[in-house]
Amino acid sequence: MVRAVLFDLDDTLFDHRGCARDALAAIHQVHQGLRAMPFDELERTHAGFLEDLHRDVMLGRVPIDVARVERFRRLLDAAGIAPSMPLAAELASTYRETYLTRRRAVAGAAPLLAAVRQRAKVGIVSNNLLDEQQEKLSICGLDRLVDVLVVSEEAGVSKPDPAIFQMALDRLGVGATDTVMVGDSWAADVIGARAAGIRAIWFNPAGEAAPEPGSVAEIAALEPIDSVLRVIFDAHRD
Repeated sequence: MVRAVLFDLDDTLFDHRGCARDALAAIHQVHQGLRAMPFDELERTHAGFLEDLHRDVMLGRVPIDVARVERFRRLLDAAGIAPSMPLAAELASTYRETYLTRRRAVAGAAPLLAAVRQRAKVGIVSNNLLDEQQEKLSICGLDRLVDVLVVSEEAGVSKPDPAIFQMALDRLGVGATDTVMVGDSWAADVIGARAAGIRAIWFNPAGEAAPEPGSVAEIAALEPIDSVLRVIFDAHRD
């Protein structure tokens, strides 16, 4: 019996990738040098810098405001533009302002959480800052549908470390074998959940090839709700 369902937040319930794409489109237009860089290349390059610096922020090595400016200094350099801290700060501000206005849930997130919560407890396990994730949940109207939020900043460990999953289990008062984890990152969510003894479901909207084909259930979207619920709850009976 599934007593709890854990979800990743960014790019599982919250559309971080879409918000980032909108914000990048805004800065793509404000500098001639950036406009010369193909948008898909800009997006890939930005995502790499974001991932690297996000790790440093989570480990307390770099303040988040410093990391945001440094990300765009690196992006300017990658685009062949002489890096300028004032310009990097301006781009970081434009990006952040646009990102905040575009915040939204992944399609189907709220109805799915509401349906899951009728049958099990709901937890969020996320590698991010507590205030940032609380605000996302509130903006998207998901906070009322979540029983427990565990983030790496507060936990002191990040996914895929099984300790962060265990913290969520302890707070929910459930065991690993009674729990399911749904997330988009194979490395963080699938591997981490399995290391903690939790059945994992890979959220794979891009249709990427699984690193271990057939080893875990997959979903490509959060709707139709009934189909996702079957994967979460019925597969546990097999």
